[in-house]
Amino acid sequence: MVLWVVAGLALLVALMAAAAARRAGRKLEALNQSYWELRYDFTRLRSQVARLDPGEPDDEPASPQPAAQVTFVPLSSMKKKNG
Repeated sequence: MVLWVVAGLALLVALMAAAAARRAGRKLEALNQSYWELRYDFTRLRSQVARLDPGEPDDEPASPQPAAQVTFVPLSSMKKKNG
């Protein structure tokens, strides 16, 4: 008899855990949906602002920095010479 009570309680706890997991899954899905809608709206509004004010540069630095000059150095020139 005690075994049936323990099994029933375990089943009840498992059902409650499954219900809680489903609720959390639904909340996560709603949060994910809200996040992507917000990102879409932000991008759309940013493009509208860029069209209204074309004088402002988009994500560009105020004063462009000159690119550092990179020269090619062959690996053979870096080898240590055993002499």
